[in-house]
Amino acid sequence: MKRSIERFLTTHTGSLPRPEDLVRMMYAKEEGVPVDPRALGARIRSAVEEIVHKQAGAGVDIVNDGEMSKPGYATYVKDRLDGFGGTGNTFVYQDLVEFPNLAQRVFGDPGRSRRKTPACNAPIGVRDAQGPRADVDNLKAAASKVRAEELFMSAASPGVIGLFFRNDHYPTQEAYLFAIADAMRHEYETVAKAGIVLQIDCPDLAMGRHIQYANLSLEEFRKKARLHVEVLNHALANIAPDRLRMHLCWGNYEGPHHCDVPLEKIIDIVFLARPAGVSFEAANPRHAHEWKVFETVKLPEGKVLIPGVLESKTNFIEHPELIAQRIGRYAKLVGRENVIAGSDCGYGTWVGQAAVDPDVVWAKMAAMAEGARIATKEFWR
Repeated sequence: MKRSIERFLTTHTGSLPRPEDLVRMMYAKEEGVPVDPRALGARIRSAVEEIVHKQAGAGVDIVNDGEMSKPGYATYVKDRLDGFGGTGNTFVYQDLVEFPNLAQRVFGDPGRSRRKTPACNAPIGVRDAQGPRADVDNLKAAASKVRAEELFMSAASPGVIGLFFRNDHYPTQEAYLFAIADAMRHEYETVAKAGIVLQIDCPDLAMGRHIQYANLSLEEFRKKARLHVEVLNHALANIAPDRLRMHLCWGNYEGPHHCDVPLEKIIDIVFLARPAGVSFEAANPRHAHEWKVFETVKLPEGKVLIPGVLESKTNFIEHPELIAQRIGRYAKLVGRENVIAGSDCGYGTWVGQAAVDPDVVWAKMAAMAEGARIATKEFWR
């Protein structure tokens, strides 16, 4: 992972707004309508080129493919792995239970309402080995036409796959998670071997507390989280930590989030994970105060923080001065070279999700780049 040596770098969490025609094609595919795979592949390639140029144009330093090929950051695995053919999963968000009208709005989101989460009902294995290779080729081809400090690509963690896809086959949840990990190694290592930084999306370590493990005590949840990290490290054993980053998330939905587990209660477990970079929500109203955690928690050697300085669920464009202040808080606590500016979460978590207007997304990114320049003047010049 590229380190800041003379300025604050900028990146984001992963998913970005997809073109409307690509959204329609992916909706059709998800709903079982025949879609010409060659036409879909060609549109994904061109969409990746478009999205890479938009990131570079907005001043983003560390860019990706915007997850153009994926119907959702976690649910895409049903198309790449065998074993997922059971009935769909249902979810209870603990923070939405007492707000049923809001729950209807959240689950009625065009992207979230269309997601497919078939349970695991057979042995897991790799079905589409070419999928990750195509993603890599598309990103590298697009990035060759712009100036970018570094490339990254996202993949679902074993833990978040286990959250979305219920286990109806393996004898224990632990056996299930390790089976997922072994199958996902192909994707993880394909990305890393291509020289692209691999980001592992790990909402299971935070969001999992109020969804999958809401009935457990905090200490019982922490034990589950440790298992998830153990499984993740198993899957990433052949990839150097400095070629890895992870994203910690409490759920990219506009809900009350008053049941979110505090960062201070899980950060020690998060730091046990192999990735050197840790991306996390730090701009939204529920977690913006948690920079203070690092007044008492020491950043382990080799780790890099990627705090969100942009909210991912509001059309407010953050003021560059506010962004600079957010970057500066972390820089003062953990060192300027250990901070990269990022976003709270993605802007296209599910195909068709549009909490933030696409044009506003790029204005936010440009504001982040300006905020990073302001912070750089304070800390480097």
